[in-house]
Amino acid sequence: MNKEKIIKKNLDLFDEFMKYAFDHPEILDEIPREANLVLLPEGDSPLEKANKKILSRLKAKGEETVAIRIRASKRKVAKVG
Repeated sequence: MNKEKIIKKNLDLFDEFMKYAFDHPEILDEIPREANLVLLPEGDSPLEKANKKILSRLKAKGEETVAIRIRASKRKVAKVG
């Protein structure tokens, strides 16, 4: 999977996460302010693998990270501009 596709799919996941956070704002209290958030999609093995690599690299650098499992959506982010 190329970098552009990973970015687009992660934007879709982030959109889903933000919708969930809007309905359940308490989840945001569980994420430290300086932490890197890595979303691990259920149902999209290639993206999950790519994001786990990102998670590993961040941890190896000593970065604070939070990984959250989220169901991958079939919806796509609309193009802007």
